[in-house]
This record gives sequence, structure tokens and C-alpha cells, in this order.
Amino acid sequence: MSLKQALSRARGILAEKNNEDTPLECELLLRHVLGISRTQLYLDLDLKLSPKQEEAFWQLLKRCLNGEPTAYITGHCEFYGLDFYVDPSVLIPRPESELLVEKAISLAQEHRLLTIAEIGTGSGAIAITLALELPGARIYATDISASALKVALINCQKHGVIDRVYLLHGNMLDPVPEPVDLIIANLPYVKESELTGMRFEPLLALDGGRDGMERIRQLCRQVGGKLQPGGFLLLEIGQGQRKVVTTLLNALFPSGKIKVMPDLSGIDRVVSLSLT
Repeated sequence: MSLKQALSRARGILAEKNNEDTPLECELLLRHVLGISRTQLYLDLDLKLSPKQEEAFWQLLKRCLNGEPTAYITGHCEFYGLDFYVDPSVLIPRPESELLVEKAISLAQEHRLLTIAEIGTGSGAIAITLALELPGARIYATDISASALKVALINCQKHGVIDRVYLLHGNMLDPVPEPVDLIIANLPYVKESELTGMRFEPLLALDGGRDGMERIRQLCRQVGGKLQPGGFLLLEIGQGQRKVVTTLLNALFPSGKIKVMPDLSGIDRVVSLSLT
């Protein structure tokens, strides 16, 4: 069977499951088996798969059909144009979180924010991207999961930022050793009632409690002691959480300036608090 035939057959099988990402997923799985780039794949579509390669490809496809995310199957995920290692101990970075990164970079450059704390770092994708985009910054990245920090360490080493991203084990802001200029967080914000059926990603990274707000409330109440005067807080939020989050921040920081930014789908996605 040629690469072209394998792709065509796989796409047909996945399409029956109404998977809108079918073409990309098939490519990723086949490239993973062969260890080649997308360009190489399309230059060699007439190349024949060996029996071993063909068997490996169909085994990966079965996992995909079972609902396992492609990123966990291949161990790779793209975020902000960078490649990150992921496994089931961390949440797969979402494209909508790139808005959080873009806002952080903009604020850091405009206000010369040199110390940053990312809370709930998971794979380290956000902290590492900030380190690469802001070479003068010192970044603390915390997580309550030791397994997640092992993944973040792999990614820090991979991207050469191990000397500027300090991985800290602990809850929320507790392990951050000093007040910082910017606190950034994409915390769990899924309601408990909406977690049913999420079989592969870690519940610890998704579960926001009864109303999805437990972790966000906890962080907001800690911020005052770990944010420098003139500092900023950036939070990613879920759909419908704008009012609750802004009301909480207004109560905690009456003189603070709050902004809310929508993502490309028009959903309120990032809340910014300024203490300037």
C-alpha cells in the first residue's frame, strides 16, 4: 500500500466518525510512523509502506478512533508555532490560549515587565513561549502536579530555556519566591457537571469545581501578596465566566483597571487586571 492509498483509506475511516480534523490527523499519524516532515510526505506519496509500517499506522488509527487525542498518540503538539512534547499527565495546549500569550508579550514589552509567574504551567508551553519571546524576562512556572513538571522540564530543555524558566512544585502562587510584575494563568475552568466523557486529559487540569470558578477564585485571592505595584494579572476564562471574574476582581482590587478580550470566535477569553 502506498502512502497516498493509506491516507485515502484512513481519511475515509475517520470521516465516518464525523471528525472535522480528519485530513490533518491522518497526516500526523502517518508522518509519526515514518518520522518524516509534511513536505517529505507529499513528495513521496507513491512510496510503499513496509508491512511493519502499515501495521503501526493502523494501530495508531485504532487509538484515534477510540477517541484518544492525536497529540497524546504522537507525543507532540504545536503551540504558538512551536513543537511541544505532551503526554496524558498534562493538558494539550489549546489554540485559544495563544491570545493569553500575545497579550502577555504585549504588556511585558510595553511596560518592561521583567519577572513573570505562570500558574498551572502543565506542559510549560506558555512559560517557554514567553521565555523565547521575552529573552530578558525571568519566569517562574508553578504546578501542583509533579508529573506535569517533568513534562515541562523536557520542554524547557528542548527549547533551551532551562536557565530562565524556574519550575516550582506547589499550589498556585505558594512556591513563587518574590512579588512579580506579571501573573499569568490558564487554570481549570470546566464545571464538574461538564467533565463526563473526558477520558484522556487529566481531570486535575480541567476540573474547576461546581461552577468552574474554584481555582480562579483561589488565585485571585492570593494575587495581592505576589504582584508588584504597577503589575498585571492575566487570566484565561471559560464561556460565560466574564461577569463572575470581573466582579470578583473589582471587589478585591477596587482601584484596579480591568479589561476583557474576546478570542477569534468572539468568546470572552482573557481578563486583564492592571494595578498601575
